[in-house]
Amino acid sequence: MTATTTDRRPPFAQVLRERSRHVHQRAEGAGFMKALMNGEIDRSGYALMVTQHLFIYDALEAVGRELRNNQIAGAFIADELLRGPHLRADLDELLEPGWPERVTPLPATTRYVARLRDMATWPPGFVAHHYTRYLGDLSGGLAIGQVVARVYGLSGPGVSFYRFERIPRPKVFKDGYRERLDTLFLDTDEQERMIQEVLTAYQLNTDVFVELGQAVGLPGQP
Repeated sequence: MTATTTDRRPPFAQVLRERSRHVHQRAEGAGFMKALMNGEIDRSGYALMVTQHLFIYDALEAVGRELRNNQIAGAFIADELLRGPHLRADLDELLEPGWPERVTPLPATTRYVARLRDMATWPPGFVAHHYTRYLGDLSGGLAIGQVVARVYGLSGPGVSFYRFERIPRPKVFKDGYRERLDTLFLDTDEQERMIQEVLTAYQLNTDVFVELGQAVGLPGQP
């Protein structure tokens, strides 16, 4: 495949951001997240969200281990991003001992996990999901973590998912990540396919939030 950075089109990372802006805002504006940020979700509802995140990140990070040496995906995989251990530590704080045997994924989470596992055979698709999750975590996720810590009275375990101690300068990290996106050797069709997968990733995330809202009894949920 030929590089697309030699023409006059906008950088690929910019295109990704602009094309996904509307679905990103929809995910951020999900009823569950609004209620969470307003302190309207009790601790068990917050723990349910953390549980769904664990299933999602376990799948994403398992595929990452499979693709670590892949020419495309490997450039984006970084141990300092890994969230699985942090989510487990958070759930140790939020739930009673023995929780791993009791937690189950919501149907939307199961669909999300299945899609992530499919990405093991398509590295650009994996990058689409990797980008959607981790750059979000390093952007709005940091602010969400501060609010959640205040709402639930948590200072360490319980909100460690939102803290990236090994990335002291998130903006620098994100800038480097976007530079790697801009230099991906993907033809136009593959770029478009990857953009569509980013949109799919945001929709899958939104679907999880909708089902979380239903699970905790938020009014107005479909």
